[in-house]
Amino acid sequence: MNIPSGLRYTKDHEWAKIEGTTATIGITEFAVSQLGDITLVEMPKVGAEIKAGQAIGTIESVKAVSDMYAPLSGKVLEINAELDNAPEQVNDSPYESGWMFKLHMSKPAEAEGLMDASSYAKHLETLDH
Repeated sequence: MNIPSGLRYTKDHEWAKIEGTTATIGITEFAVSQLGDITLVEMPKVGAEIKAGQAIGTIESVKAVSDMYAPLSGKVLEINAELDNAPEQVNDSPYESGWMFKLHMSKPAEAEGLMDASSYAKHLETLDH
């Protein structure tokens, strides 16, 4: 399972790449493996103010429809519009071309509450037992 270092993770399998006060958000390879082939991604609107832990969109796959939760609070700066026509990019490259949206963090300290790669790997191990 690919768990890139340098990202922050949630127990709900979202990741955040923090660059200054901007966070790029997506779902982890583990989440993709659980969902199967992704067919539709509904994301928050650009300009939306979101709060950490809030359901902010849905991910539909051949297996299920799952809510996506905000790992951090802030204002949506940009969405990955390519996913409208090619949601399979999330399956193919969840940490690169499959990113979902970018956020201007209103509470950058929240990022400290997210897991690093080793903590997330340990979290996944607890799910296997």
